[in-house]
Amino acid sequence: MPNFNDLNLDNWKESEIWTDSLWIINERDKTGKHSNFYHGNFVPQIPRQLISRYTKKNEVVFDPFVGSGTTAYESETLGRHFIGVDIQKNLVEQLKLKVDNAKYFSEIISGDSAKNSTFDEINNILKKQRKEKVNLAILHPPYADIVKFSNLKNDLSNAKSLKEFLNGFALVLKNTISILENGRYLAIVIGDKYTAGQWIPLGFYCMNEAQKLGLTLKSVIIKNMEGNRAKQNKEGIWRYRALSSDYYIFKHEYILIFKK
Repeated sequence: MPNFNDLNLDNWKESEIWTDSLWIINERDKTGKHSNFYHGNFVPQIPRQLISRYTKKNEVVFDPFVGSGTTAYESETLGRHFIGVDIQKNLVEQLKLKVDNAKYFSEIISGDSAKNSTFDEINNILKKQRKEKVNLAILHPPYADIVKFSNLKNDLSNAKSLKEFLNGFALVLKNTISILENGRYLAIVIGDKYTAGQWIPLGFYCMNEAQKLGLTLKSVIIKNMEGNRAKQNKEGIWRYRALSSDYYIFKHEYILIFKK
């Protein structure tokens, strides 16, 4: 049995864990506490798979871009503790009202994940909960400036350039790595962008930042992109635009798996 999960390999044929590098998810799970009110949330099936594959019950999952709480809710459902950070205080306050701390703690704080002071607070939380490190980190950052999530200066979606975005993201990565247990896993969920007539391989740039910090790339998973709000009910228009120009329509995102 792997030392990083609870899977029973005696019954491996019955496992619901996906092991292929292509994930086709036709519809987001809307059950339980999940909702689709927030533009930046991602399908719950992604953190569900990652948490089941890379953690055991009672371990700690960390998300430095907690948003509307998708990873928090999946951690709760799967019996994991959770620590999350978001720069938007209103989202944090909403999420605090919805998480259940009865069996597994969920500590949600408002802060900037690029700042050391935020991680001083996280280390205090770990100490209070008698945990040394987090056991899995799931990062779903803004896709640079595609969608602006707030008017806050340090919000990565307000970065004035690709370089500024990557520099800020690298700081979040560095801080996250500092609280991640050795030998454990970090996932980045990210897509690319298209601007000024060219494809910007944002996913590959973020992959490079992680590798520069010493993380080992374990897998590159491709996930289909369905129900994108910008394209919803406009498939014909986007197809016409693509045919009348020289580009292809985004239909995928990346899930990049690293090991510390």
